[in-house]
Amino acid sequence: MAEAAGRADAAGRPRRHRTGVRGRITLAAASVVALALVIGAVIFWIVLRASLLEGVRASAEQDAAALAAQVEAGGATSLGDLGELDDDRIVLVVAGGAIVAASEEAPATAAGLRDGASVRVDDETYVLAREDAESDADGGDDEVAVIVGRSTESVDETLGTVARLLAVSVPLLVALVALTAWIVVGRALAPVERMRRQVDAVTATTLADRLDEPATGDEIARLAQTLNGMLGRLESAQATQRRFISDASHELKSPLATIRQYAELARAHPERVRDGELGEVVLAEGDRLERLVQGMLVLARADEGALRPDPAEVDLDDLLLAEAARIRGGGAVAVDTSSVHATRVRGDAALLAQLVRNLVDNAARHARSGIVLAVDPEPGRTDRASGGDASGAVITIDDDGDGIPPGEREHVFERFVRLDDSRARDTGGSGLGLAIVREIARAHGGEARVEDAPSGGARLRVELPAAASAR
Repeated sequence: MAEAAGRADAAGRPRRHRTGVRGRITLAAASVVALALVIGAVIFWIVLRASLLEGVRASAEQDAAALAAQVEAGGATSLGDLGELDDDRIVLVVAGGAIVAASEEAPATAAGLRDGASVRVDDETYVLAREDAESDADGGDDEVAVIVGRSTESVDETLGTVARLLAVSVPLLVALVALTAWIVVGRALAPVERMRRQVDAVTATTLADRLDEPATGDEIARLAQTLNGMLGRLESAQATQRRFISDASHELKSPLATIRQYAELARAHPERVRDGELGEVVLAEGDRLERLVQGMLVLARADEGALRPDPAEVDLDDLLLAEAARIRGGGAVAVDTSSVHATRVRGDAALLAQLVRNLVDNAARHARSGIVLAVDPEPGRTDRASGGDASGAVITIDDDGDGIPPGEREHVFERFVRLDDSRARDTGGSGLGLAIVREIARAHGGEARVEDAPSGGARLRVELPAAASAR
């Protein structure tokens, strides 16, 4: 618990890692360059050493070949005093396994002195070269071997100097790369830090502010554009939410005010209110409140992505015929159900019943004399909810009212929207019916739209995915 608490600051937010993106990129770049330079330096040192030693060995072979030719021509005595040779060479002349001539620094025995070997004499290393010669200058016919060793002291000094230079230059180069990466990454991330500060300063009251977009056209500029787009969507969502709350408050206040007025009138002047009138008003306005609250709950679930249908087999024709009987019972408009065909879909029965009721009530409110209900399977439509091909059910509700202009047809699906006086509150509508229709249709993978009706009014068309057995 103490460790977990130590990972959060006083505000309860997780502590930031001390090493940010800038530090991690710098560390990664420096590490990669350091590894490459160390590997390159080691390989360079090994190749240089092999090359220098090969040069020393070639010099020893040349000396051995020259001395062997001299021995063949004049015998071992022709070499003179070998003690006068350069200090960086040793020479031995071996005949019959015995040393017949040697320089001062030469080993006391010739055992193990083979061609290409190295020997250490008085803390100094020599690379050996051996050359055989036949000499009869001394009256014999002995095989003579001339062994010459070249000192590697100069090679060791050169390699030591190179190693010291590499030991100094590699860290300097790594430091230079790290510094360069730190500066370059810092400059590249400077716009990101500015955007972070600007986003951190955004509150519910400053959603209209936008981030500065760099003119570079790179990933950071696209990030700024994306964040600005997100702020725009948040601002729009906030405005929609505020408008929804305002409209909902107004809608709820209207029936409550009506109930209060009748109640106050009944208490102050009971003689003016006939028997049962107050109860009728309360029931009517209560029913209106119930429908409004239920509609807002459906829309709230849709906004939260929680409007998930409980799938079951639903007969759409039964739903439309039931609503037709209800409207006929009111006697206000005529209802034509001749185009209602047997159609079954797989969806939420309660939600689809609400969809059908909202469609029929909307048409009945705006019709002059009658409405036409129709439902029929539409074969060959793609089921967007399941991703497969299946039949699609189509519901159409026509009215013979004034219709809806093409430019306003999308607005009728917005919440609390009324296009004109014909859609005023006194007609009984709340402005949520068609918004609920579209949300329910989309929750089932379908869509809702407005078209022209043959009677000159409006046609509301809802397309829904259907079960495999559509009929």
